[in-house]
Amino acid sequence: MSRVLTSPHALGAAARPNHNASVARRAATASATGTAVEYYEFGVYGYMAAIIGPLFFPGDNPTASLLAVLAVFGSAFLVRPLGGVVLGRLGDRIGRRAVLLTTVIGMGVATAAIGLLPTAAHVGILAPVLLVLIRLVQGFFAGAEVIGAAAFVAESSPTGRRGFFGAFTPVGVALGGACAAVTCGLTTALLSDGQLHEWGWRIPFLLSIPLAMLSCRMRHNVEETPAFKAFLEKEQPPKAPIREVLASHRGALVKVILLTFGQNAGYWIGLVFMNIYLTTYLGFNKTDVFWVIASISLCMAAMMPFWGALSDRLGRRKVLAVGFTGYVLLVIPMMLVMGSGSLWLAALAMFVATLPMPVIQSVGYPTYAEQFPTRVRYTAMAISINLGAILGGGITPYIVTSIIGKTQNLLTPGYFMAGAALCALLSLLALRETAHGELAQ
Repeated sequence: MSRVLTSPHALGAAARPNHNASVARRAATASATGTAVEYYEFGVYGYMAAIIGPLFFPGDNPTASLLAVLAVFGSAFLVRPLGGVVLGRLGDRIGRRAVLLTTVIGMGVATAAIGLLPTAAHVGILAPVLLVLIRLVQGFFAGAEVIGAAAFVAESSPTGRRGFFGAFTPVGVALGGACAAVTCGLTTALLSDGQLHEWGWRIPFLLSIPLAMLSCRMRHNVEETPAFKAFLEKEQPPKAPIREVLASHRGALVKVILLTFGQNAGYWIGLVFMNIYLTTYLGFNKTDVFWVIASISLCMAAMMPFWGALSDRLGRRKVLAVGFTGYVLLVIPMMLVMGSGSLWLAALAMFVATLPMPVIQSVGYPTYAEQFPTRVRYTAMAISINLGAILGGGITPYIVTSIIGKTQNLLTPGYFMAGAALCALLSLLALRETAHGELAQ
């Protein structure tokens, strides 16, 4: 991990940040590839949950096995704030680039390790213990991945175009989810149930290795952000960024937590949990559902640059309000249509219910980066976004599955999504508009 970035010689020309389009494009591409790896890895686990549940938590009750594997899914989110704070502190002290290389390597290794695990049939109780430990490692590194990517792009983009270039971070989110769905779809389509449960489930996890290698190459070839280099020309890195964030930026923390609560509920329920909803509860074919999710994810990715650019013109608050209002109005009616029994109607309804996602994903990340100054941006984003991810993503699949099991109310996920979106809308009322100003140092 080089310290060249902090030397006066390396920073001689950094007093005026070089925010040009070519720098921003390279940063956006490198960030999107790493984010794709993160969401591929988390997506694969979510999509394969119903398959791997009985392998690691065997029993006569399939719902209990599913709940157990979803609890392990949530455990990775619980450790994300720790990883975000530890690695975010490093990012605020030594630079963003080195930490982003570390996160993608750590996540790639952890995900591949899941594909190598023995199952409960071979090692008994040790199998779920190892699964939990690896998921905790995965969550630790994920806690600084998309956060660092969003900060990296914001600090590399010219004023007035941070929304457009920042949209490519969630493009990576959508592409990673689509890639996970395609991989799981091909795996389930080409293998028999016996092959799938014996060894085929490992394939999607092991394929994270080439994806992580590609991302490492992309990130190795980019420079440190112009904004961070300019900051180091003027000031020393903060010695205690966590203390500084909690002392001086509590209001912004709360607002971003509420916004990311709504954002994460929309993604993890709207796409990842809907796989469980459509297959386990509504009885649709697993492979067909994977193709539906992959197609929707690709469509969402294509929309994101438009919404990011629109937020540069109209402002972040107006565009985000459109997205969160969309969740409130659309999700419940569309879930009723999904239960009609027709796969085509279910696919169309899921597409309509997911339309707010590209709005919120594309505009959210640059907005969060703009709420905090450069000196503590990585740490502040790590704290707020990871807490929002726990509330909206880590525990929600378990909670809604548990509630459905007790109440048999299949609309529970929709109520949760709509409620989270309302919380985000309330936060928007107090959010300052940041689309047209310079990033704070």
